[in-house]
Amino acid sequence: MSARPKVFAVDRARPDSTVIAEAASVIRAGGLVVFPTETVYGLGAHALDADAVARIFLAKERPATDPFIVHVACAADVPSIARGVCEPTADLMARFWPGPLTLILFKQPSVPDAVTSGRNTVGVRVPAHPVAQALLRAAGVPIAAPSANRFSRPSPTRVAHVLADLDGRVDIVLDAGPTDIGIESTVLDLTVSPPVVRRHGGVTFETLRALLPDVDTSDRYSVGVGAETAPGQLLRHYAPRARLTLYEGDADAVVAQLAQDARAAAASGRAVGVLAPIEDLMALAPHIAAQAARGRVATAALGSRRDPALAARELFDALRRLDAVGVDEILAATVDGAEIGRAIRDRLVRAAEGRVRRV
Repeated sequence: MSARPKVFAVDRARPDSTVIAEAASVIRAGGLVVFPTETVYGLGAHALDADAVARIFLAKERPATDPFIVHVACAADVPSIARGVCEPTADLMARFWPGPLTLILFKQPSVPDAVTSGRNTVGVRVPAHPVAQALLRAAGVPIAAPSANRFSRPSPTRVAHVLADLDGRVDIVLDAGPTDIGIESTVLDLTVSPPVVRRHGGVTFETLRALLPDVDTSDRYSVGVGAETAPGQLLRHYAPRARLTLYEGDADAVVAQLAQDARAAAASGRAVGVLAPIEDLMALAPHIAAQAARGRVATAALGSRRDPALAARELFDALRRLDAVGVDEILAATVDGAEIGRAIRDRLVRAAEGRVRRV
């Protein structure tokens, strides 16, 4: 595919039924539709059409070992995708759906092996975004939808991110503005005992542990050998083009080290990006003012230490903005590692390919 996609601006509260009907028709016919969810933008195809699913892999340049999440309109649709839904699972669905929680269950034979990377399990989610809901209901079929970006790139939270990666590779894009949460759904594996969080995301580990006291977390970093248990497991993922290093430790010590390393990199002729909470950037500013004035250091705010949810919404856009100004490397600090901060740290560790400097 090389033609530019149709891009429709849609009102998230009142999606145009004609536009939604066209997008749903494309899904049923085996095409690719980009649509917003409350987490990030998804690249959707008919989940039970193996040829359509193959087009997702081609568009994203994604390895066949990385499985997809299947989106359905409501919990009543799950038995067509997954089997063995028990009462505790139904309770989780009632508590968190629609919303940013993906449940790994045992799959039905009707789900193509390509969706699950050949595994006998499948991730299922009911998204909360009104446009996603409208599309699922109009299409009348389950939609496989990974994030709408080239494989391993930062996930898209705006349509500009989608078009930067997938222009000419999809049929329709539904643009409802920036997404609400900004990082992907939490993935909870219910096919093992105790249940395991395979990916941290929009529903926090602490929230799940309050309901499932024995829930565990794998915090796994895969090197890509064999089929993955869930999306988002690879060590290199969500990555900008620039080489990224994550700094951790006391906030004052982190700021001091960022200042020292940014100045040293700029002095050697490298263009440096600094990604950090706004409080850190304010403390850092006097120490890098000369380098910033010469265009050797660029900064991007990662929310605020007082507002981790804002950091989640800004993360992927900030990474892409630093890439856009052409920095050679990114020095990053993050918010506290509890609650949603745990998911933010996970994305940054993977974006850094494991390069974490503790100061």
